[in-house]
Amino acid sequence: MPEELVPIFRVADARETAKWYARLKFVIEGEHRFAPEFPLYLFLRRGVNALHLSEHEGDARSNTLVYLYVHDVDEIAAEFNVEVEDQPWAREVELTDPDGNRLRIGQLKN
Repeated sequence: MPEELVPIFRVADARETAKWYARLKFVIEGEHRFAPEFPLYLFLRRGVNALHLSEHEGDARSNTLVYLYVHDVDEIAAEFNVEVEDQPWAREVELTDPDGNRLRIGQLKN
C-alpha cells in the first residue's frame, strides 16, 4: 500500500456530516466504535483522497483547513451554489462543513 496522509476532522454527528461530504462525492469506507455508547469514527474516501470524521473530543478541533485538488471545481461550485475564485495557482472555492471545518478546493490552471 502506498503511503498516505489522512486529515481527521472533529464532528458532532459523523453520520450527518458524512451526508454533507457525500455532496463532494466522498463515500463511507468503514467505521469504528469501541462500544455502542462510544463516539463514532468514520473512514471516508473520494478516489485517492481519504478523510476521517471523528466524534472523539480529543482527536481534532473545528475550524481546521485542508486543501483538495480536483479536476472540475465548477461542478462543486454548482453543487454548493458558490462562486469560483481565480487565484494565481488555481481556480478555487472555499467551503465550511456543518462542524466548522474548512476546505479549499482547487482546480490547477493549465
